[in-house]
Amino acid sequence: MSERSMTEHGPLLERLLAGEFICAVSDESAFRRLQDDEVREQLDTYLRPLNRRLASNDENSVYFLAWRHLDEGAREQLSRQLADTVNSLLPMLEWLQLVQETLGRDGLAAPGDVLKPADFSSRCEDNQGLRERLERLATDPFFGSQSDQLDAQLKQVFKRLKEHGYLLQPHADRQYFVVTAKIDYLVDLARFIRDEENLPVDEQAPASQESLL
Repeated sequence: MSERSMTEHGPLLERLLAGEFICAVSDESAFRRLQDDEVREQLDTYLRPLNRRLASNDENSVYFLAWRHLDEGAREQLSRQLADTVNSLLPMLEWLQLVQETLGRDGLAAPGDVLKPADFSSRCEDNQGLRERLERLATDPFFGSQSDQLDAQLKQVFKRLKEHGYLLQPHADRQYFVVTAKIDYLVDLARFIRDEENLPVDEQAPASQESLL
């Protein structure tokens, strides 16, 4: 990569190397750049000596970095990353199911969807079953809520989803969030684990979660 290209793409490369997922919701400008074949080739040229490559999901709705060759060092890091992801997979699938049921939607939360904690609060207050499920979810180690108050639990859940890049909060002082395309990556990964790796995701998950996949 030329010095000019490195200067131009440096900040984006740093974000990708830090593990960020880039989509039209999280960063529309960067996402458009990554849709350019020439830009992707320039990035891959720089990433090759680092044993990394630019990757995307099947729908090309989100870009992220993957390993080019699975040498010993890459396998160790990938193993740690997979363990972290599997630990978050079941609570995230439960969250997607809860979004569907709480908001009365036919399909999964999709990139660009707007979610408001207030909508969940009002519906959970009127439905004891949803309230209990939200409480179990919020106190899962992945979300880590220590409160028994509904609003505080919701705040913690949305905070963690934002921290992990599944939600974007356009305005810090306004309580609405936008779903990013990292959710597409998560669902694709869950399907891959189920179909290809034969890991016991479905055995651990409730039947309602199986229908998500």
